[in-house]
Parts: sequence; structure tokens; C-alpha cells
Amino acid sequence: MRKFVAAALALIILCACTQKDTVEDPYLWLEDVGGEQALAWVEEQNEVSLAYLEALPTYEPLRAQNLENYNSDEKILTPALRGDFIFNYWKDANNRRGIWRRTSIDDYIAGDPDWEILLDLDALAEEEGEDWVWKGATCLRPDYRRCLLDLSRGGADATVIREFDVEDQEFVAGGFQVEEAKTIANWVDEDTLYVGSDFGEGSLTDSGYARTSRVWARGEPIEEATEIFSGEQADVVAYVERSWDGDTFFDIAESRPGFFTSQRYLYHEDSDLQLIEIPGDSVFHGVVQGQMIVEIKTDWSIGNNDYAQGSLLAIDFERFMQGDRDFDLLLLPSESSAIVRGGVMPTRDYIIVNQLEDVVSKLTRFEFVDGAWVGMDIESPGLGKIALVTSDDDSNVFFFNYESFLSPDTLYVGNDGGASIETIQSLPEYFDTSGMTVEQHFTTSADGTMIPYFIALPKGFVADGSTPTLMYGYGGFQISRPPSYSSTVGHSWLERGGAYVMANIRGGGEYGPRWHHAAMLENRQRAYDDFIAVAEDLIEREVTSSERLGIRGGSNGGLLTGVMLTQRPDLFKGVVIQVPLLDMKRYHLLLAGASWMAEYGDPDTDDWDFISKYSPYQNLDPEADYPVPFFTTSTRDDRVHPAHARKMVARMNEMGHDLYYYENTVGGHAGASDYDQAAKVEAMIYSYLWDQLGN
Repeated sequence: MRKFVAAALALIILCACTQKDTVEDPYLWLEDVGGEQALAWVEEQNEVSLAYLEALPTYEPLRAQNLENYNSDEKILTPALRGDFIFNYWKDANNRRGIWRRTSIDDYIAGDPDWEILLDLDALAEEEGEDWVWKGATCLRPDYRRCLLDLSRGGADATVIREFDVEDQEFVAGGFQVEEAKTIANWVDEDTLYVGSDFGEGSLTDSGYARTSRVWARGEPIEEATEIFSGEQADVVAYVERSWDGDTFFDIAESRPGFFTSQRYLYHEDSDLQLIEIPGDSVFHGVVQGQMIVEIKTDWSIGNNDYAQGSLLAIDFERFMQGDRDFDLLLLPSESSAIVRGGVMPTRDYIIVNQLEDVVSKLTRFEFVDGAWVGMDIESPGLGKIALVTSDDDSNVFFFNYESFLSPDTLYVGNDGGASIETIQSLPEYFDTSGMTVEQHFTTSADGTMIPYFIALPKGFVADGSTPTLMYGYGGFQISRPPSYSSTVGHSWLERGGAYVMANIRGGGEYGPRWHHAAMLENRQRAYDDFIAVAEDLIEREVTSSERLGIRGGSNGGLLTGVMLTQRPDLFKGVVIQVPLLDMKRYHLLLAGASWMAEYGDPDTDDWDFISKYSPYQNLDPEADYPVPFFTTSTRDDRVHPAHARKMVARMNEMGHDLYYYENTVGGHAGASDYDQAAKVEAMIYSYLWDQLGN
């Protein structure tokens, strides 16, 4: 289809590389993100692929339906609870970049919000000539008037931080402002911040995040702010933040030697740091009513007690810092259950916990009563996904979202820590679910482990091996994938007669830390074996056939589908590889890659012995009969370098393999920064899949 013809350009750029690099990787020049030659190559690839993708008969109807759905006013008004107000960021057809607004909590719960618009990003972008993308706000309690806004150019992780006055609805003249970087900034008080950013040489870790934290006073040049904490160059990040328990605050300094490990200290102004002696891989969930809440990821023996992996523990924080190690056990997950990553949310008086039981969500609250913790199940829907949305440490109100493959998102409010539940808003059904069913199955992986997966079956399904089937997987970083609702999957795939599968492979968090640890480092192949086992089970049960089976994954999931392409090209007909990691020899040298070595290993050591066996870029075979894959990435992705996809495509082109490639020039790691772009990319993906798998 397309042959790589830029060898002369490569030689020019490679003159700066070592002879060893030249021999091993002739495509290093594609790592120059914004380089003239690299972007010319991108434009050439895009032109060829777009000519095919946008001409497919399904493309325009899918794009138009996507855009209509994305721009619909019937979306969940996702709340951010701050004091007496609900803040909300909103995008629609008239607000392409979005508006930031707020309303009273009473009006919001009553279903009649009178929105006060605080910031119009479209107007700001036009006024300043910038492609601003909203990345969130950090506001100063208790009145939440002053906020630090994170604004990204084109969707990158790096942001510009600017101080905003909510009451005056304008940026603060001469206020706090930090230029574009991967900055971490937290309020100390109205005139002081803890800030970590790019302060010049030595201020960033190898992963590109803050290595130091400074205390920055209003009116002081940021360069003159006093450094109060620092990590090591090889750390992922280091920072200081203020944590609250009612009116009591704790300043926590944290350095992260690895993606899953931390060293935490209690910081006191003008005094030494005091180590918080909890396991490095545990999660510190803050202090509630004087009780420190800790979730441990490995078995822990301390004092006279043994605590099992995955447990949620509590102890009086002041006594702990004085040497007490006698924790209370709030929750001990079973073999079939686990706390969801991000599934512990404090309110003023309660701890709300989101668990999975065989990958089905349920909620529990814990209350500290008369010196002991008491648990209570919270009424919530079943056979779907629950996500904790927002709470506030001055209130016992919290919000959560429920969804499943066939049930649209519904937002609930939990009053008094979940003692009563009210429905706030439900999405309409964006596709016709009549006749569709959802099933959960288990299959056996290569080492005998039972692997669960969910499948949504279309109306009229017959198990004769003819159903076009799309598998999705992730399998990394302890991220769980319960069933969730997608208008795009619904109208683009299920309504058109396709089956959709969510594979809950190891590496994720479906069964807690043990499920994650089972596929880390030298055991990474287990995640890929699990995915293969699910695919083979679908074929054995005649849900589909290899000629009708497609797969999709992004980021770590893009690595997954890249591995499937190179390891089992016989098993799949369509392969979507989005914002992927693919060159695992150099991933740790590209953008944030160094921060993931705890997950994958260090390819500059003997770890390469096991990494090399699955790294897709190094395992391409010119003689293999690959399915025709579709790669997507973004020039502005400053998390996973676009060179992963670029170089894989260049090498496949050189070998004569057919493929499709699209690189969005904006969009960051999400691949799209507004609804127009998202509608286009999703339409291309599903049009490609229908073309490959048959309709």
C-alpha cells in the first residue's frame, strides 16, 4: 500500500546518533515530535489513510451520529462539590472548548440548576489566540473563591496555571501564574502555594515531572521561592500538599521512587520532615476524624499484627506518629473481591468504599463510632460499574455514577454518607437495546487461571461463528474494566449487529493488587495469554471466528493490541492500536516513560531479556501474514510519545505490510481535544472495523 521513502532524511538526522543507534533503529528521527521531516512524514501517512477511511460508506453516518450524541444537552452534569456549590465543566455544539460554571448544591439536587458561568474557554481561546483545553481547577477551601486553573495547549499533559477569582469571574491581576510545564500546585493559604514545576536544570525527574517543591508567596518571583522538599532524579515525582480533616490540616510531602511506591513525610514549617512509616506501595487516603486511612497492596507484618494484601486500615494519626502500630481493620477483601483503584472517598464523617465482587460494583460506608469502625452496605444498582464522583470534607454528601453495557449513566447523590440515595439525573438511551443481552463468562488462561469477561450480544444473536465481535482490553496499572455504557459502542457496533467484549485480564485491578502483580515485569506475558484465552473461548463457543474478530486498545491497551498483532496475527482480522507503547526498548527514554519502569521493567538492564520477547516494534516479522492494523496517535500527546506509533508504522511500511495510520495534530493522550475531533476519530475506527470484519 505505502512504502517508506524517507531514507535520505533519516540519514541526515541520524548523523547525530551513535553508530550503534543507527544500526539498531533507523527511525529515531521520528522521535522529533515537531520536526519538519517527521511532520511531513505524518502528513503523508494521514493523507493516504484518510482517503480510505473517510470514503468508507459507514464513516459519515457514524461521524454525524457521534457528533449529535456528543453535542447533546442530555449529558450528565458531572458535579464537583466544593462547599455550598456544585461546579461543572460543560461542552456542547455552542461551547466547543467548554464553559466552567457553578450553581448551589440545593438547586443542583432539586434538578433546577441556575448556572453561573465563570469562564468561557472558547471566548478565552479566541481572545488570546490559544488552543486552550480545560484540565481542571484547584480551589482554596473553605470558600473556594480563589482557584488555580490548569489550561493545556492542544490537550497536552503540560499546562499553564493561572489564578482565577470565582466571585469576580476573572483572572487575578498579578496573581499566581506558572508557564507551561507538568506543574503540581497546591494552596497553603490565600497568599501562599506549594509548587513544583520546571525551574530549570535539575528541577525535573527523568520522567519529566517535578523533582522539587517550593513554598511560593504572593508577589514573589517564582524563581526566588524557597525549596522545602526534593526527591531524587530517578524518582517519578516529588511534591508537598495540604490535607484537611475538618479544620485541622496536615502538610504531606511525598516522593515517588516508582509509579506504585511512595515515601511520605509529615512536613512542619521550619522543622525536619517526619517519616510516615507505612509501606511504600500502600495508598494514603488522608485523615478522617483524626484517623489515618491506609490501603495496603502487599501483606504487611507490623508490631504483633499481620495485615493481608488489599486490606483497608485505620489508626489514630497522632498516636501512629508517636509509635502506635495497632491498626483497626475496616475491610479485608475476599478472593473474589477488591477495592477499586480510586475507590476510597472520605466525607466529613465517613469513608465511602467502592468494591468489585467478580467485577461487579458495590458500595460500603464506614463510620467511626465510640472508638470503633462500623460498616454499612449502601443501596446501589448491580451488574454494572459504579464510580465515585465527588465529595467534600466539610459535608457528608457525596455523588456516584452507575452504568452498564445496556444501562445509560445515572448520577446519584448519597445523603448522610449514603444513608439515603437519590437519583439526580439519567442519560437517555442513545441506542435501542431491545433484544440485546449481557453475559459474564470465565475461561482458562495458559497457566490455569480463570479469566472473567463480559459480552454484550446484539439482537438476534445466533452462536454460529458469524457475528462480528470487538474485544477491548487494558490489563495494566491496576485499572479495572467493569461493564460501562457507551453511546458510541451502542450505535456504531451493537445496533449494527456486532458483539462487544470486555476482557478482565491480569495486570488490571479486578481482583485487587494480586491481579495486578500477577502480570507485572517478568510476568507481563500473562496479560497477553489471558487476552488470547478470551479470544479463543469466543471462537470455541462460536460467538465469532478469527475472520470476524477485532480488537481495540489504547495506551497500555495499545501495547496489548500491538502484542496481539505480532504474537497472534492468525487470531484477529481487525486490530486498532491507539496512542500506544510499542518500542519497549526505548519507552523509558521518551516523555513520561521512565515513570512506568515499575510496571514493565528497565530495558537497559537484564529486564530486556523478558521485555524483548513481547516488545512489538522489535518483534515485527517481514514474512508474517499480519491483519491490516489501524494506528492512531496525537502529536500533542506528551505522555506516550507519538514515535511509538510512528516508528512501528515506518518499519511495517518498510517490510511491505499494509496498514492505516492517523495522527491528530492536537488532542493529547486522549487523542482528541473536542467533540468534532472525537466524533471523527471514532467514526474512522468503527468504519475501519466494519470494513475489516464485515457487516
